[in-house]
Amino acid sequence: MHRIAVIPGDGIGHDVIAVARSVLDAVAGAYDDLALEYDELDWSCQRYAETGSMMPEDGIDTLRSFDAILLGAVGWPGVPDHVSLWGLLIPIRRAFRQFANVRPARGMPGVAAPVRGADDMDLVVVRENVEGEYSEIGGRLNRGFSDEMAVQEAVFTRVGVDRIVRFAFDLARERGGHLTSATKSNGIVHTMPFWDERVREVAEDYRDVEWNQLHIDALAARVVSDPAGLDVIVASNLFGDILSDLTAASAGSLGVAPSANLDPTCEHPSMFEPVHGSAPDIAGQGVANPVAAVWSAAMMLDHLGHAEASAHMMRAVEASLADPDTRTRDLGGTASTEEAGAAIVGLVADLAHSSGD
Repeated sequence: MHRIAVIPGDGIGHDVIAVARSVLDAVAGAYDDLALEYDELDWSCQRYAETGSMMPEDGIDTLRSFDAILLGAVGWPGVPDHVSLWGLLIPIRRAFRQFANVRPARGMPGVAAPVRGADDMDLVVVRENVEGEYSEIGGRLNRGFSDEMAVQEAVFTRVGVDRIVRFAFDLARERGGHLTSATKSNGIVHTMPFWDERVREVAEDYRDVEWNQLHIDALAARVVSDPAGLDVIVASNLFGDILSDLTAASAGSLGVAPSANLDPTCEHPSMFEPVHGSAPDIAGQGVANPVAAVWSAAMMLDHLGHAEASAHMMRAVEASLADPDTRTRDLGGTASTEEAGAAIVGLVADLAHSSGD
């Protein structure tokens, strides 16, 4: 039995997580060795508006006993984005050493990619997730005066860079592909040359893996000009954040973009969330695309040791996307969130029956 902490969060997080749970339940019903138990937590911007905090003071301790965390989305008008981010997501990522943020992007059947060549794209962005540019070091001075200033320090450690680069090289080796390191060492004169040095040193242990490095601006252009030529991209916190949204949009929609916040040691629970935001303007209208949440849930099953069940979920997702009647409107279809989810659930059962699971 796997215990899953479910945090729907805000906006369409509630809509898509409900679908993800229904698909998870359908897959669990097809496998004797897969059982899931959920605890739903109301941690959100609404909770912040009512209590002054996104989660309770003992929130991190509450999560420690779970096997994984499934998150919808956070963010709501009236609550500053830095409050929702630093009040929930970042504390969880850092407390549980979820240093690898993994964001796959690939061409999917029936999803029209706006970028030429992205139909054949199959890549993974591996983003360093707990240090880098998103540090807490810095501050504000002379607030309200003409000489007001702000300082934000980026922090790159040997341990932090080495472990994310090794994770990315291991993934590239597993995929039998190629690794690209995102840098900007021609303009950022301390942290990025350090990043490059660590990548080169770690690469000595992976001589069977072809790799190169590209400046972030050139790499962004490459995502648009030749996305199918990329495989595994390893990047710092900020660069990885931006690149993963670019790759997802190139593939057709943030609505099909999943992510995993992993503690690869499995000492702590990992967290799985769709890349898209809370989209308060469409919340509760039944138009949100649930695929990113379902794909994130499939990544969760894979991390928990159920690779076959995860692949089963993804076959159902791909089959649903191939049918315009079961795609949501962001992908040119007409299905509601619930109809898209019901189609995936039905396909899970059909695929189980046809494969003899």
